[in-house]
Order: sequence, then C-alpha cells, then structure tokens
Amino acid sequence: MKKAAVALLCFGLLLFNKPIQAQEHQHGEQGEGQAKSLGEVHFATSCAPQVQTEFQRGVALLHSFWYAAAAEAFARVGERDPACGMAYWGVALSYYHPLWQPPTEEVLRKGAEAVEKAKQAAAKTERERAYIEALGEFYRDWKTRSHGERAAAYASAMETVAKRFPEDKEATIFYALALRATASPADKTYSVQKKAGALLEPIFKEQPDHPGVAHYIIHCYDYPPLAAGALDAARRYAQIAPDSPHALHMPSHIFTRVGDWDASLASNQASADSAEKNELPNDELHALDYMEYAALQQGRDHSAEDVMKRAAGVSSKNGYDFAGLYAIASIPARFAVEHKDWTAAMQLTVPAGVFPGGALAWTEANLHFARALGAARTGNTEVARVERGGLETLRDTERAQKDPYWPGQIEIQIQVVDAWIAWAKKQPEDGLRLSKAAADAEDASDKHPVTPGPLVPARELYADMLREAARPAEALAEYEAVLRVAPNRLTALDGAAQSAELAGSREKARSLYARIVELTKNADSQRAEVQRARVRLSSVD
Repeated sequence: MKKAAVALLCFGLLLFNKPIQAQEHQHGEQGEGQAKSLGEVHFATSCAPQVQTEFQRGVALLHSFWYAAAAEAFARVGERDPACGMAYWGVALSYYHPLWQPPTEEVLRKGAEAVEKAKQAAAKTERERAYIEALGEFYRDWKTRSHGERAAAYASAMETVAKRFPEDKEATIFYALALRATASPADKTYSVQKKAGALLEPIFKEQPDHPGVAHYIIHCYDYPPLAAGALDAARRYAQIAPDSPHALHMPSHIFTRVGDWDASLASNQASADSAEKNELPNDELHALDYMEYAALQQGRDHSAEDVMKRAAGVSSKNGYDFAGLYAIASIPARFAVEHKDWTAAMQLTVPAGVFPGGALAWTEANLHFARALGAARTGNTEVARVERGGLETLRDTERAQKDPYWPGQIEIQIQVVDAWIAWAKKQPEDGLRLSKAAADAEDASDKHPVTPGPLVPARELYADMLREAARPAEALAEYEAVLRVAPNRLTALDGAAQSAELAGSREKARSLYARIVELTKNADSQRAEVQRARVRLSSVD
C-alpha cells in the first residue's frame, strides 16, 4: 500500500473512533480559556459606566468573528444594565455571520427576538437607535425574504448610519463588512470588495490597532488580483489580536493568495495551537486545513501527515460547524489528490454520522469528488459514476436550500468527473471539451473563504489532460493560467515545467524547475515533483 494510502487510512480510523454529533453553528464557540488581547475598539454608548469595558470587549470579539463569546459578553452587559439597548443589539448581531453560512430559522428567530428587546429597551441616543433599526432590516420578515435580500437591506441601512454619523468610525467599519457580504462571487471586477476596502483603508491609518479594520481589509482583498493590497493588514492583524485564533489564522488567506507558504504555515500553526488552548475545535480544524495545503506546496509530506493525524484527533463536545466539517472532508482528500495517488483517493471513506446534510451537505463534496476522480483516473468508471451520483445528490440538496454558491461548485466537480470518465473510455475530444468547460466555469466564480483553494483547480486538471494528449504547448498555457491565480502551487509548477520541456521551451523549463527546487528546499519527502525538478534542472540545457 502506498504511503499516501496508509496515512489516509490512519486518518479514517482515528475519525471513526470518536463520538461525533454534527451541528451547524459552532465556529467561534467560546472555550474555557478567555481571550485577553483582542485589539482596540472605541464604540461609545449611553449604557451604564460599569458595563463599558465589557461592551467594548464584545465589539472586539465581534470584529474577530468570535461570535459565541461576543454574545455572552453582550448578554452580561444586558444583565448588568437592562436599559442598555445596545447590549441586545450586540446579541442580535452575533447571530449574523456575514461571510459564513446563512443563519438557520432557529438562529434568525433568536436574532429577531434580540432586536425586539433592543428596541424595547429604548436606546437613549439617536445614533444607537439608528444602529438597532439598521440591524432590524436584516431580521425583518425573515420568514418571507431571502437571505440575500435581507443582507442587502442591512448593508443599505448601515450605509445610511455611516453617512448620518460620519465621526463614528465604527458605523463605517460595520457598514464595510455588511457591504462586503453582498459581493457576488461572479463579479470579477470586485467592485463591491474594492468599495468596502476603500472605506476601511483611511481608518486603518487612523486606528492601526483596530481588529475589525485589518480583518475586513483581508476579506475585501482575498482575491488574486487584490491580495497584495492586504499584505500590511495581514501582517498586522495577528499582532493586533493575538489571543484570537481567527486573527492568527486570517493572515494566511493573503499568504495563500501570494504563495508565501512559510508565512501561511507559521500563521496556521499559531492559530491551531490557540484554538486548541481555547477549546475551539472548528477553528483548529480550519487552521489545519490551510496548514496542510501550505505544507503540501513545499513537499513537506511528513508535516502534512502530522496535520492529518492531528485533525483526526480533534473532537468537539458540541459538534462541528461548516468550517470543521469542510476540513474533515478536505484534509484527507487533499492529501491523496495532491499526490496524484488515485488509488488512495478512490479508497477514501466517508465517515458515517458526521455530515448532517441539509444546508451543510456541500461540506462532504470533496470526499465524493476525490473518490470519483480517483476512480476515473484508474479506469474504474462504474465506481466513478456511483460517486458522481453522490455529488448530484449533494448538488440537488443545496439547490433545495436555495444556496446561491455551492450547487455551482459541485456542478463543476461533476463536469470534471464526466471529463475524466470520457477520457478513461477513450473519448478524448469529449474529455477535453468537458474539462475546459469545467475550468471556464470555475474561473467565472471564486473560492469560498472556508477553503485555501479548490481540491485541485479544474484548469490544472484540464492542463493535465492536454499534456496527456501530447499537446504540451497548450498545456503549458493552461498551467501558467493556474499559477497566475495560485502562485507557487507545486503540482501546477511541475506540470508547467514538464510541458515546457516537451514543447521544446528548454529555457522556460529550466526556470520552472529552478522555482520548484527553491520552493521545496525544505521538503521532507521523496515527492515525484521534488525529485523530478532536482534531476531535470541539471539535465535541461
């Protein structure tokens, strides 16, 4: 059995041997450890003086997406000062996670009730009442209006608050986040993200220790063409809020976009350790997913295996949320696919009783995709079709949930599987056509913040097919397109180098092999990509 298969089997055994109860919204749950250093916020309220410190702490927790802890902080404020309408505003806002999963009906009900309490408490200032009314727009008619409609209404209301109270920078910061949440994944001009980022950048200069400003700049610029603009914020955020696991992790979004794997590894190691200390299993798993991806890009297979073992041992008393579930599926799937160990990929197991379906059905898609891809690449087309059926079920489940994003992503995976089934059945033109369509569809959207990247880029798989079809010049162009979006991605660099050599571009091949050798200078494995680059670099004239 190959090394990858052995490592994946160990992951599965560890995961099966622990009790699991899946839940939807635990990301950011508060553990026994209490965060102390969360950055500096200045949110004036008319509430009693003795609750001001706790209120500021609640706002700081919100800005680092530590939502459950924020809700507890605001609840304590309300207990100590029942007339503090903003305490209930804070509780209601902690139920809305703009860049994560849409809230469930139960969560929406709780949020709406908290808004009503905020209104009944009769906030003492016009500004506070404006905040409460604005948030009310998100919860208004939640039974009949879609999540997108309500998110847009809240963003519009917060824009009004920010304009009415221009001296209140918190209003602008919360408006920027609400605005960013309305961005369409299909908008490749990133107009909304740029607008939100432009609101935040001047405040970042004025308040360099504000956690939300640095955090939201990262989310605004977490795209290949924009990522360089968030490097300062990425380098600052972990220093601003070092006791927040999420703050320690978020810089790696930008480090991933620019291919700085050393920085990503360090960021996620710190985040995972902090999450473990604070008993935040979903945050720990989320960091480990990014950490494994970074390790694999440098040929650090032993490190990636250690991440898999650690992830398999992470359990949650309250179940797993979307980030934890996604990591549970993606960490073993990514290890097999990155190694192109198609047998190991086909033999991946879907742990029973872990994935809850419904609005979180998409979280298990990578396991089915890896199994289907592995089967197709080894010629087991019947097995591939079975797993393709599993992907169809997940896609249809998400469509029934009216999810605006994940059905499209799963459909891309289905197209990729269809392409490789056609290829295995000696239908190369159909395979290439379907593979290119999948690549184009993936390029038309963007990755979700939950992932460091797709399990394997559809365009990279298209390039692989072109190379296997003895069309190396075309393959090289496709690999280079992948590298523009995912710099320093090891398998794309390797494919590009091989294609350049086959196409007779020996100087380019040598340059690419040299990049791989530098990228993997600290490799701890005998990865084919690493060994090939070292051998070919000395052979290519």
